[in-house]
Amino acid sequence: MMKPHRNSPARTGAFTLIEILVVVAIIGMLAALFITNTDKIFGQSQDVVARVFVRDSLKTSLTRYRIDTGDYPTTAEGLQALVSAPANSGERWQGPYVELTGGRLPLDPWNEPYQYIYPGTRNKGGYDLFSKGPDKTAGTEDDIGNW
Repeated sequence: MMKPHRNSPARTGAFTLIEILVVVAIIGMLAALFITNTDKIFGQSQDVVARVFVRDSLKTSLTRYRIDTGDYPTTAEGLQALVSAPANSGERWQGPYVELTGGRLPLDPWNEPYQYIYPGTRNKGGYDLFSKGPDKTAGTEDDIGNW
């Protein structure tokens, strides 16, 4: 067994000042990265919520409506036909097909009503259902639809 040399410094378990400064700098960079990307992260989650609602939740309600009544609601009847029976539906309407939020149809993540067109202009033979997106303007690149 070798004995430690008298001239070698004793090694303790403490961190050096340089090591502590490096760790603090890394934590600072990570915090700055998180803070600057928080808006992007939450913005993407709003897009996901709108996409799921358009492509799944309302799609299911509209399909049930079509099975019961024989066709989708017209553009004039709109999504309100999922909540209250249109005048021409007779006894075939078995709704409501969607739950009301605060006594009204659900709004998109930007507090705007979902847009509905039947027959669809983008989905020939079907319907167009979309959110106007963050800019709240229909027909722009940020629209989130079922196409």
